[in-house]
Amino acid sequence: MVVAVLLAGGSGSRMGGDRPKQFLEVKGKTILEWTIEAFHQHPGIDEIAIVSRADSMEEVRRLALPYPKVRRILKGGKERYDSSLAAIKAYEDDSCRILLHDAVRPLVTQRIITDCIEALNRYQAVDVAIPSTDTIIEVSEEGTINRIPVRSTLRNVQTPQGFHRGTIRKAYEIALQDPHFQTTDDCGVVFRYLPETPICVVEGDTRNIKITYPQDLTLLKE
Repeated sequence: MVVAVLLAGGSGSRMGGDRPKQFLEVKGKTILEWTIEAFHQHPGIDEIAIVSRADSMEEVRRLALPYPKVRRILKGGKERYDSSLAAIKAYEDDSCRILLHDAVRPLVTQRIITDCIEALNRYQAVDVAIPSTDTIIEVSEEGTINRIPVRSTLRNVQTPQGFHRGTIRKAYEIALQDPHFQTTDDCGVVFRYLPETPICVVEGDTRNIKITYPQDLTLLKE
C-alpha cells in the first residue's frame, strides 16, 4: 500500500494574517485542497492521511469530504517531526510505503509522485531535490566563511520524501533515544541514524515550492 501523508500542522506565521496558510483560498480552493487533489488523482496512491493541528481537525475533515482516498485525519504535535511520527504510528504494516509531503506544496507534479513510488521499489528511502542555483557558504559562529562547498554537488530539498514504513520507524526509534536529537527533515533522520541505508534522490521541480510568503501565491494563481 502507498500512503500519501500531508503534513498540515504549520501555523504559517511568515505568511502573515490570522489563518494558517494551508487554509488560504486560491482560485476557489484552499491550498490544502489543491495538495489533496494532486495526490488523490494519482493512480499509484492508495490512501491519504492528513496530519493537522488539534484546533483545525474539524476544518480539515470538512475540506477532505469530497476526496474518498482521505481515510485518516491525525493530530500532530509541537514539532514537525511529531507530525511525521503521528503518521508512522498510525500504520502498522512495515512494508507500507509512506510519502511524507508538506501540505503547502500544492504544485507537486504527477511525475514527481510517480518517480517517488517507483524509486521505493528499489530503495528504502527517497528524497526529492533540485540543483542549487546559488553558491552556498558555511559560516563560523563568528560570522566568517568556513567553507564553500562545490555547487554542482548541492541540492535544495523538496517533498515528498518516501519511505518503507519499517525504515523510517526504525530511524525514529533510534533518534528519539538521542538526547541531542533535532531535525526538520525526515530523510535527515534516516541519513543520520541509519547511515547504512542509501537514500535515492528523485529530481524535483522548480515550481514545487513550499508556500511561505504572500508572493509565493502568484505561482498557484497562474
